Amino acid sequence: MEYAVVRIGGKQYKVSTGDIIEVDKQDVKPNEQVIFDDVLLFASNGKTKIGNPKVDSVKVKALVLEQKKGKKIRVAKFKAKVRYRRVMGFRPQLTRLEIINIET
Repeated sequence: MEYAVVRIGGKQYKVSTGDIIEVDKQDVKPNEQVIFDDVLLFASNGKTKIGNPKVDSVKVKALVLEQKKGKKIRVAKFKAKVRYRRVMGFRPQLTRLEIINIET
């Protein structure tokens, strides 16, 4: 089992070949390939490489499937005893990626 931990948009994702993940919006168009070289950890055949801060010889190649909006997130403000209530919401912009391969 081969997998890697990649930093994309300030968050960390554990990925392996064939995975489909949703990340914060990336500025790429659908059906384009993206290469992530910010790999923090790489494991293959029981051997693990830990980066300091990243593993230089490993890159993750991904295909952009679509740009979409996520599920609505509700944000509510409330103050007791003063009849103050506010409800807001937003839908985050997401990018769906399919991991093609992990290059060493």
